[in-house]
Amino acid sequence: MWKATSSGKAATAGGHALRGRAVLDHGQRHLRRCRLDLADGQKLLVDLPETVALGSDDVLLLEDGGAIAIIAAEEPLLEVAGRDPVHLVELAWHIGNRHLPAEIAGGRIFILRDHVIKAMLEGLGARVSEVVRPFNPLRGAYSGHGAHAHGAQPGGGPSLDFRLDGVAGNGNG
Repeated sequence: MWKATSSGKAATAGGHALRGRAVLDHGQRHLRRCRLDLADGQKLLVDLPETVALGSDDVLLLEDGGAIAIIAAEEPLLEVAGRDPVHLVELAWHIGNRHLPAEIAGGRIFILRDHVIKAMLEGLGARVSEVVRPFNPLRGAYSGHGAHAHGAQPGGGPSLDFRLDGVAGNGNG
């Protein structure tokens, strides 16, 4: 059985031979110490120094110099669309106010399926569809990122460019 003792970004793990793939849902990608079944049936012991939240661009690094690619499993989700960008921001506020993990992609918000939240969002005028796809929610402002690098923005956040009601901004003030 292989043993993973650290994690990193796939793009920076070029010196490590890829030994396998772990297909994990959102909840399974939050880990510190566990045993995983890889896609090919091999077993992997994960023993990390601290809990990490892994994404599809991450790898688990093995003691012997190998690496295991992390693949986001398809999950039952809600796809949330607003009438316009301002409405989508309002919907995002309601989702965030409930501390729900959310992915924002292609002008849509994706969240785990929940019939109560679906009814709330529809009541707020959202178009909500049930979909099945990989789920890669944003990491929260207070979540631990382990050894993951941050962008060059103040506070380490991503660069945000937006335009609402004709006012341009970059998300930094």
